[in-house]
Amino acid sequence: MTQFQTLLYYCYSPIANAEQFATDHLAFCKSLNLVGRIIVADEGLNGTVSGSKESCTAYMEAIHADARFAKTEFKIDDVAEPSFIKMHCRYKAEIVHSGMRDKTVIDPNKQTGKHLEPAEFRDMINDEDVIILDVRSNYEHNLGKFKNAITLDIENFRDFPDKINELAQYKDKKVLTYCTGGIKCEKASALLLHHGFNDVYQLHGGIIKYGKEANGEDFEGKCYVFDNRIAVDVNSVNPTVVSKCFNCGTVTPKMINCANPECNEHITQCDACGEELQGCCSTNCVTNPRRRPYDGTGYYVKVPQPVKNTVKV
Repeated sequence: MTQFQTLLYYCYSPIANAEQFATDHLAFCKSLNLVGRIIVADEGLNGTVSGSKESCTAYMEAIHADARFAKTEFKIDDVAEPSFIKMHCRYKAEIVHSGMRDKTVIDPNKQTGKHLEPAEFRDMINDEDVIILDVRSNYEHNLGKFKNAITLDIENFRDFPDKINELAQYKDKKVLTYCTGGIKCEKASALLLHHGFNDVYQLHGGIIKYGKEANGEDFEGKCYVFDNRIAVDVNSVNPTVVSKCFNCGTVTPKMINCANPECNEHITQCDACGEELQGCCSTNCVTNPRRRPYDGTGYYVKVPQPVKNTVKV
C-alpha cells in the first residue's frame, strides 16, 4: 500500500498581497512536510505538491477552506515516494507564462473555452468538424499526444500567442484544446476566443484527469509531468509508444534532461544511448566539465549556481 501522494492543481482566483502569500504558503507547506513546486501570482495558484497521504489531505482541506480557492480541483496520484526533493513556492507575474505584455487581454475567470469532462472529450474527438489542439511544448507532445492532434512548434507556452495566425484556418471549426492538467488551456482557449475563434473547448483537468476518468483512450505515448517522475502512463485501453530516441531513432518511452546543466535539454533517449552518452544529448555535452553523474533516470535536482565576484575598477 502506497503511503505517499502527488497532487496536481491550479486555481484562477485573485490573491491580494500575493508575494506575502507565497512566503506564508511556503512556510505552511513545510509545516506539513510537503515537497513540490508552487507558483503564486496575483491571478491565482498553480502547483504540484507531494508527501504523505495525511499531509496531502491536510493540504487539500486547507486550500478548500479558503473561499478564494474553494473551487480548486486536485488530480491525485498514489506514488511510491515523494515526487520532489524540496519545497518551492514562488511569486511570479502569472501562474502560467503567456508571453503577453498586456496581461489584461485575457482573464480565464471572465472568458475561457467551454469545459469538457473526459467522457465528453472522448465522445467528441472523432467528430469530422473537430480540431484537437495540443497547446503544450515540443518536448511534451513528442513524448505523447492524442491521436490526430495538431501540435505546435513551441519551446514554451509563452510562444503560443505567436502561433494564433497559423491556426486561423480553423476559426469556424470546433477547437478542442488540451494540456497536462488544464491550466494552459484556460489561457489558450481564452486567447483563441479573443482572436475570433467561434467554438472553443478545453479538456477539463487535462490529460491527467482524462487518464483517470476515461482510461486515456486514444492518447498515444506517455504524458510529461513536471516532477521527478518525468513521464506517467495515461492510456489503459489502447496504449502505444510513439516517441523515438533523439540520438538513434529507436522507439522509446523514456525522457531525460541532458546531463550537461548548461544544456539541460528535454529529450527522449533509449537506455543504450543513455549509457553511451552518459545521459547527454550529444558528444559535445559529454565533454562538458560540469556534466552531472547519470544514474539512469535523467532527473536532476537543481543546484544554485555560485555567484561570481565582480571587481569594480
